Amino acid sequence: MENNISTSASVNKKRNVLITGAGGFIGSFIVERALEEEFNTWAGIRKTTSREFLTDERINFIDLPFYDKEKLQSAITQHIEKYGKWDIIIHNLGITKTNDINDFEKINYGFCRNFIEALIETDSVPEQFFVMSSLSSFGPGDEKNMTPITLCDEQTPNTAYGRSKLKTEQYLRSLDNFPYIILCPTGVYGPREKDYLLMFKTIKSGFDFSVGYKKQQITFIYVKDLVETIFRAIKLGKTRCRYIISEDRAYTSTEFRKLIQKELNKKVVLPVRVPLCFLKSVSYISEKISGITGKASTLNRDKYNIMKQRNWICDISAIKEDLDFIPKYSLEDGVKETTQWYKEKGWL
Repeated sequence: MENNISTSASVNKKRNVLITGAGGFIGSFIVERALEEEFNTWAGIRKTTSREFLTDERINFIDLPFYDKEKLQSAITQHIEKYGKWDIIIHNLGITKTNDINDFEKINYGFCRNFIEALIETDSVPEQFFVMSSLSSFGPGDEKNMTPITLCDEQTPNTAYGRSKLKTEQYLRSLDNFPYIILCPTGVYGPREKDYLLMFKTIKSGFDFSVGYKKQQITFIYVKDLVETIFRAIKLGKTRCRYIISEDRAYTSTEFRKLIQKELNKKVVLPVRVPLCFLKSVSYISEKISGITGKASTLNRDKYNIMKQRNWICDISAIKEDLDFIPKYSLEDGVKETTQWYKEKGWL
């Protein structure tokens, strides 16, 4: 277990928060907000995790062995004896792509279950335990009538990623009195994000690739709005609840492209629409190559099923009612801020 800890007398006077997966895109923003809120902030990372966006000297680092429950129990016990237990845990650890499909369940579900069981068995359950799930845990929406995905819908994910997230949700909801908050965001974008960056780069080069010929409705949530919901729920003391998180409207891929094109000041962009059958073939080939090279590919069978989905419209009435949630960023505002950041950092 790795620790880089500020041991000032003020440590025990602040509420303690742990953010797992802190070195990732979303995790780094959660850490920054926790520091702004003056939490005693612990960033859960591995030794190999980049600390590019975790440079604030107030951050405490910890490497927890989620793969082994006994070692995890020991690490938690040692931490509590020295620093006290965490009041809030935001479990943001997970993977979205892998060259071994079994890793989705192993990491997204298995590591989370190990962690929860270790917390229970060491009597260190926090006041609130947030889990970052995904809209993909619901599976394809109604593509005939294009009705919104709701919390009441039967969840039938068609990806290994989505199934791993659903399994985690089902486990949490089966626990008596465990203070979970399940967050199911749609597509999260913003500064530091690298998957949508590929689209920005493609448009900058003068092309816009989209897939399928049927109309597609896609939804987004800006990373800062997602983080805002977490800390709103903390302040309100919410537990044993589940939320779909999205901007309260959908867009077409053309609308998304035009917003990026505008911010890049790109006068001409050639739209290229790729048939689903072609994308499916490329995804399968890419996955096979990934299996040989050992490097996770952006395109694979899971990604194909996500990209072919036509209806990502979702109902956010629950989070609007419970947390008075109103996204501050429209897609236009978010794309503008993201593009500016990409340019400043030399990513575009």
